[in-house]
Amino acid sequence: MEPMTGPLAAEIEQLLTSAFAPTRLAVINDSASHHGHLGDDGTGESHFTVEIESASFAGTTRLQRQRMVNAALGDIPGGRVHALAVKASAPGE
Repeated sequence: MEPMTGPLAAEIEQLLTSAFAPTRLAVINDSASHHGHLGDDGTGESHFTVEIESASFAGTTRLQRQRMVNAALGDIPGGRVHALAVKASAPGE
């Protein structure tokens, strides 16, 4: 079954596209696998994985990339989303 794409997933995609002009971006809704667990707020948009490739990440560490993505998403990580896994890379990595 395909994960649902709701308004929060679309907002994440738009914010990351604007901030990083990615060459590859996948916003994966993992919420269904966490249904009924801590952090499941019932919206169906509580847990996400972001896979992003952008030249903006060249020469940065994994921690710096995580911080860059979190900054671009504002109040979404830890606020409107319970869990956000980030897999960020530069082209060619």
